Amino acid sequence: MKKLFSIFLIVIVAFANAQESKETANRFFYELTFKPKKDSAKLDKVITILDITDKNRSVYQDYTVISQDSIMKVEFEAMQKAGMMKDISKSLKTPKISARIYKFYPSMKVQYVDKIASGFTPSNIGYNEDVKFNWNILGDKQKIGEYAAQKATTEFGGRKWTAWFSTDIPFQDGPYKFSGLPGLIVKIEDEGKNYSWVLQGNKRVKDYTEYSYIENLMQAKGGKVNELTREKFEKTYSDFKKDPFATVRPMMTQEMLSKSIPGMDGTIGDIMKKQEKMYKDFFNANDNPIEINQAQVTEKKKK
Repeated sequence: MKKLFSIFLIVIVAFANAQESKETANRFFYELTFKPKKDSAKLDKVITILDITDKNRSVYQDYTVISQDSIMKVEFEAMQKAGMMKDISKSLKTPKISARIYKFYPSMKVQYVDKIASGFTPSNIGYNEDVKFNWNILGDKQKIGEYAAQKATTEFGGRKWTAWFSTDIPFQDGPYKFSGLPGLIVKIEDEGKNYSWVLQGNKRVKDYTEYSYIENLMQAKGGKVNELTREKFEKTYSDFKKDPFATVRPMMTQEMLSKSIPGMDGTIGDIMKKQEKMYKDFFNANDNPIEINQAQVTEKKKK
């Protein structure tokens, strides 16, 4: 999703450096293997990260954009030096996941945050949730990677899950919203193997920020989260998926749409059409959500 904002926002937003407070984090890399289309056996993979910070919270997100920070830094510095815009989408890999998930210690309350377009800038919307997992800890043990792990099961989001946790890593956390076991979750998958996370490694991150270079540079973090009820969040995000530029289109005159941007291919109108297609492709790529019971509730309300 972060890539989807890049081209259009570069045209609109001035370059500025965001000030971040110093923070450190333990970063855990999970390979997520998932089935994006419920009627297809095809699997996709992406590296996701769980950052457990020294400020009593963890942040889970797709690693794709952050992993490209060095490329983006070179591209943006070259643009600034030349004083000319460039279509950087050709240099970016598209992330598979757009949301960030925060857990706040020690309560482990969850905040789910995603971006939508609000006028010419992205806006953060989210909902808070007190997720309580009813874990059944079993006696089965095995090695997952380099860690001694123990088995546990639970039901969540309309699916049955099997997790392996390791007390070698003293964090009661895990990928996505999962938490509450006496050690870090090193592997978890649902019964149908629609979603499977496996820990691949970890490292210490100094001067931590949850945002990518491009987000910090453009101040594209969206500012304060607009906290909604989950029902309102689902409705707002569903409307955004149907028409990503609904709030932008009324602000654009025909004269503005016909203007060209130096270094960019086509007019602003052409760029908007390209961005809209990217949004639609992104949203249409996955119809098999992690929490199928919530998706069913949303679908019923639409009818």
